[in-house]
Formats: sequence, structure tokens, C-alpha cells
Amino acid sequence: MEETAKQDLVFLELRRKLQSGTLFISGDIARDGADVKVESRHDSLLNIQTADGSYQVKLTPGVSLVETLLQRSPGSCERGSHFRLRLRVEQESEAPQSVIGRLRVKVTYSFQCQSCGSTVLQDRAFGRVLPLPNGNWNALVDDWCCHPDPFANRKLLPRDGDCLLGDTFILLAQDTSCEQTLTREGNSSQKASAEVKQKRVSKRVMLSCTSCSAVLGEELSAEVLKFYITEILVKPGEDGGCDITRLSLEPKSDSLRQRFLEQTLASRLVELSSAQSIFRFSIQTPDSTAVILLWLLNTDTLVASFPGESFISTGDVHPREHQSCQAVQAVKVLYVLCSDSKLKDVVDVWEKDISVHPLPLPQSTCEELQKLLMSSTSRLPTFLRCMNSYQVAYLRM
Repeated sequence: MEETAKQDLVFLELRRKLQSGTLFISGDIARDGADVKVESRHDSLLNIQTADGSYQVKLTPGVSLVETLLQRSPGSCERGSHFRLRLRVEQESEAPQSVIGRLRVKVTYSFQCQSCGSTVLQDRAFGRVLPLPNGNWNALVDDWCCHPDPFANRKLLPRDGDCLLGDTFILLAQDTSCEQTLTREGNSSQKASAEVKQKRVSKRVMLSCTSCSAVLGEELSAEVLKFYITEILVKPGEDGGCDITRLSLEPKSDSLRQRFLEQTLASRLVELSSAQSIFRFSIQTPDSTAVILLWLLNTDTLVASFPGESFISTGDVHPREHQSCQAVQAVKVLYVLCSDSKLKDVVDVWEKDISVHPLPLPQSTCEELQKLLMSSTSRLPTFLRCMNSYQVAYLRM
């Protein structure tokens, strides 16, 4: 599926650890770099002045401009002006944590459907919040044990009061509180008999929100629920402090859904890379079919952009309009779509590499993420969209 998003008129990428950055200004508004003036009016505010208008970028606290150098962009100069920026970074910003990084024991939580906001589980408090082994742990058992695999055909499942944390999901013990809020695939009755529940153990049963039919996870057994963190909002009770998702959503808009997915995945990639030094991921469906190969490149990035369709050209020497935006933390990723037959060799190499970390997500979410990445790539300057066989994208936190 081809994306039709227009290339950004202004794109800014800053690297805090390197104290440098790149600014690209489209030839639609500045064919000659000499017509562009970039200055820092005061701390953490970057002003970009062109003949047709001005742009202001609010940087994060402690980041300011030191020097701007004009650099010719690869290819035709008609593509635009390319600047190298030198920065001063006086303080680092911490990346926001995902839901998995913020769940705590003895705190009461409610679980809501991210698509419609309806509550699917209420007043859950955990005596234990424990991480599960990483996705490739079974392949490493032979290196741990000098005798036959003691974990063969055994699953790690939560007991009552437990919350087990996977890479992209959480496991909870099931109770009767969800019978009216969750629908099981293939069951016409929300309340299943014991015989039907027993049969579910041998096959995958998807869990959907009764209110909107959005897929939220799976029923692993008659006693265990699996929720994907990309599909739910987890909120503490009135005495639990702020919303751990850090999002205030009326989760019905497509743009808000995309923003939530982008933030959730970006935060989780940063956590996994920091804790386990993992940088290559395979985005998979629940049946382990690889959809996207993702290579985490930078985690110290700030980005800001002005979409092509939003600029108002005035034609005045002193423009009547200016635009402003906030630079946000982001991760830079390289990716390959597994459906691309031209890159079958790359996909085959990744699938055989044990260091590639699987990240399971619902089929529909894999498709959403694919569109999100393609849209991010299509908005970049042409010469920044590819790196060898990989596409380039940014996921904002």
C-alpha cells in the first residue's frame, strides 16, 4: 500500500548525546540556503526564518543552539537547504516509561479498552508483579542445563494476585468480573460453560472488547488472560497517582490511536534496549508470523516537523503568519516489511538470527504499525528515507 502523505516542508532532527543536529528545509519554501536564517532567540527556542514565513521550534529544557552551518544536500539542490547544527545540551531528558515499566504491587488498577475507553477489568491489585523470560529463552535452555530440558511443554502462568510482564503483553489470572466486558472468539454466549472453557486450552481464543469488538488479547487457558499493551489503557485508582499511560485520550480518533501506538512501542523499544541490549526486533502476529523487521538505531533523538499541507504562504517581506511546534523525543528505526519479495534474503537472515528479538502483537496492530512506519518514511526528505536495504522512520514518544 503506497502512502500519499506529503513531504514535510521543515524537518529537524537533533541528537542530544552527539550535541548536533540536522535541519532540512524544502525547496518549496527555500531554494537557496542563503535566504534562510536560523537563530536561537533565547534558551530552548529555535527560530527559522525564510522568505515566505517563519517557524519556531520549542526545544526541550537544557537544549540550545550554538552554531548553524549550511551543507549541500545530496542530489539536486532543488530539493532544498540542508543545515548542520551544533547544540549545547545541559540536561538529559528521561524517556517516558511504558505501562510495563510502571506497574507496581499493592496498587489498584483498572484496565480499559484503548479503542473505546470502556472498562474491561476493575479494581485489580497485585501481590506480585514479575517479568517473564525474554522471547528467546527456550532457545537458550541447552546452554543453561546439562540434562534434558526441564521446562519442555510447561508454561509460565500467573496465580491469583499475580501480574506477569512479557515484552508486549501482560498475563493476569481470570475471574468472573470480566464475563460481561470481554467476548471470546467463536462463543455466542459471554458466559461459557466449564466444558467449553476446557476446550479453549488447546486452541487460541482471542479476547475482544464487548463494547466495540476491538481485539485486546487472548485467553491462554480457562484461568489466564493475556492483554497486549498496545490495546489497553491501565489506570490506577483514585489514590494511585497519575495515569501511568501519560495519555489523556478520548480514544476514538484514528490520529489519537496512532499516537498511542507510536508512543507505546517507542517507549518499549527504549526499555528493552536499555535493560537487555537488544536492538533488532521482529514484529510478529500471535502465530509467530513475522510482519516487520525493526532495527533500533538512535534513542537520544529530538524531532520536529512542519507538514507540507499546513504552511500559509503570504508573499510579504514581513510574513503575517508563523508556525510553531514542540520538539519531541523519538527513536530512529530502520525497518523492512517482510512482505517485500525483493528483500527476501534480508528477511531470511534475520529469521535465522537468534539475537533478533520477537515482539508479538495482534494482526490488526501489525498492520497499523506498518502503515504508521510507511507514513513516517514518506514525510522525510527523499535522501533521508533509505539506508541501504532499509527504510528509515521515527517513532515519537
